[in-house]
Amino acid sequence: MFEALAINAAILIALVLVQWAISVRIDDVSFIDAFWGAGMGVLAITSWLQVERPGALATLLMVMTAAWGFRLGGYLFRRWRREGEDKRYKMILKKDREKGNFAVAALVKVWLMQAVLLFLVSSPAQVGILATTPGTAPGWLTWLGVAIYAIGIFFEWVGDWQLARFKADPANEGAVLDTGLWRYTRHPNYFGDFAAWWGIWLVCASVGWGYAAATVIGPLFLSFTLTKWSGVTLLEKGMDRSKGDKYADYKRRTSAFLPLPPKSDTRAGAKG
Repeated sequence: MFEALAINAAILIALVLVQWAISVRIDDVSFIDAFWGAGMGVLAITSWLQVERPGALATLLMVMTAAWGFRLGGYLFRRWRREGEDKRYKMILKKDREKGNFAVAALVKVWLMQAVLLFLVSSPAQVGILATTPGTAPGWLTWLGVAIYAIGIFFEWVGDWQLARFKADPANEGAVLDTGLWRYTRHPNYFGDFAAWWGIWLVCASVGWGYAAATVIGPLFLSFTLTKWSGVTLLEKGMDRSKGDKYADYKRRTSAFLPLPPKSDTRAGAKG
């Protein structure tokens, strides 16, 4: 298994270096967000290909991870092509650009750091796939994981679709999306990520609790990232500034993360 994980790490670093070179050439690292999901899908596939006789559980984990990762990667790549450089990366690399140190900073602060985190978060999929044997049959824990994963996929995919439609309508400029899944959580897509990866981890646990214990840092770190670090916290600071009272009213009645009924049936409407 360690040899297979080392091969995965080498493939990941090679892909990162190629994309880093592209990012230096175009002076924009923002497309790394698309690689976050797609890279996990790639690692799931490379893990599966290294198993001599992948069984049902290995194939299930590979399909779950690849479906989540490539859909997210495609969505974020299209968003980057449409909206251009992300403000977060502009801020992170602003001083390095001014000092003419963009290339090194982009490699160390963005690409290599995210490569490490990507490898860590996707560890339940990689280890689960590599640890399965053809005779390992899905059990109740497997199907519990699949059910939680399916809930996550629904919230993420539908939430992203609803947000894309909302942003595409010029009439919604400056408004707050508070309909559909966005009525029950301010971040259905982040909740979807959260549920999808805890579901994948439970499928890994059905292979063996030792493997689950060794990889629980993956979904734990992702949960921290989504709720406390670069997810909800960072995004809402920007929304507070740009949307003002409209967003403050939305926050008062809508759950921050877990889907819950709104605190009041009286809503301001999609246009605030």
